[in-house]
Amino acid sequence: MKLRIPDYIEELVPYPPGRPIEEVERELGLRPVKLASNENPLGPSPRAVEAIKRALAGLNRYPDGSCFYLRRKLAERLGVAEDMLIFGNGSNEIIELLVRVFVREGDQVIMADPSFAVYPLVVRAQGGVPVRVGLDENLRISLKAMADAVTERTRLVFIANPNNPTGTIVRKDEVEWFLNGLPEGVVVCLDEAYYEYVQDEGFPRSLDYVREGREVVVLRTFSKIHGLAGLRIGYAIAHPQIVDYLNRVRQPFNVNSLAQIGAVEALNDTDHIERSIENNIKGLAYLYREIEKLGYPFVKTEANFFLIKVGDGEGFYRRLLEKGIIVRPMKGFGLAEYIRVTVGTEHENRAFINALREITEEYREREGSHL
Repeated sequence: MKLRIPDYIEELVPYPPGRPIEEVERELGLRPVKLASNENPLGPSPRAVEAIKRALAGLNRYPDGSCFYLRRKLAERLGVAEDMLIFGNGSNEIIELLVRVFVREGDQVIMADPSFAVYPLVVRAQGGVPVRVGLDENLRISLKAMADAVTERTRLVFIANPNNPTGTIVRKDEVEWFLNGLPEGVVVCLDEAYYEYVQDEGFPRSLDYVREGREVVVLRTFSKIHGLAGLRIGYAIAHPQIVDYLNRVRQPFNVNSLAQIGAVEALNDTDHIERSIENNIKGLAYLYREIEKLGYPFVKTEANFFLIKVGDGEGFYRRLLEKGIIVRPMKGFGLAEYIRVTVGTEHENRAFINALREITEEYREREGSHL
C-alpha cells in the first residue's frame, strides 16, 4: 500500500495494552493478584453497580450528550458553575481535546519525564513537539526546570499531580510560583487523577486557580478512587471560554449512558470513597513497614501506588508474575531498577509481600549477598 502518512504519525509507537487478566490466569493456572494498573481494589460503588443494572434496558437510546444530571451534581459538589465542566471518555479524551485545540504542528508542549505516557503520544499525533523535563533527585517534578523550558513556541504544560509513575506531588507554593511566571497564552493542565488519595496538606487548591480566571485546566477522573475505570469517564474544570473551545472539537455522545449513571451514584456514595481512602492509608502503612524490613528503598507516595527500587525491575516483575502477582516494571519509564505497585486489599498486599520475600531470599541465596 502507498499511504501518505505524515512523518510524525509514522514515527508513533502505539500504547502497549496489557493482556487480559483472564489470559494470565489461564496461563499460570491460578488466579493472579493484579497490582499493576492503579485501580481501586475495592471495586466500584455498590450503589453505582445497582444503578447501572437498572439502566440496562434503556441501552437502545443515545446517551445524554450534555451529561445533564452528572453536570448538575458535580457542579454542586465542587462549587463551580456548570459551564466550567466538560466530560470525556476518560480524562484521556480531554487530553486529546486540549492538544487539538491549542497545539499546531511544531508547537511545544512541556511535560515531566517520566510521567503519564499518553501526553507525548497525543502531542506527537498532532504534530506537536513534546518537551520532556527530567525529575529532580527525589523523583519529583521540577517546576523550576519546567519554567526554564518555556519558549515562545510553548502552548501547553502538563503537570500530573500526583505524578504517575512516581506518586510524588508538587505543592501549592511551587505551583503558584510557576503559574505567576508563565507568559500569557500558555495553558497549564493540572492532571489530578489521584487527588482524592492525597494526604499532604500542602497540595494545591487547584480549583481556586480556575475560579480566578487563570489559564488552568484541572483534570480528574472516575477511574481511580470511584472504581469506574472500565466505563471510561473523566472530566475537566476550566474557565467557560476554554470549555467552550473544547466542546467545539468534542464528539457528540462521547460519554456513554452507563458511565454517566454510574458516576452520579459514585459521587453520592461517600461511604465508598471513605472506605477506599482508609484502605489506601492502611495498605501503604503495611507495605512501607514490610518493605523496609526487606531492605528495599521506595518512594513515598500521595497516590494509590508507589515505586520500589529492587535492582532488576524486569527480573522481579517476571518472578512475581510466576507467583501470581502482577506489578508494573518501570524500564519503559526509564526507571529500570524499579517496579510500581498498586495498593490492594489486605489479602492482596500480604500476598505481594509474601511473594516478594520469597523472591528476595532466592536472589540473596544465589548471589550470597544483599541486593
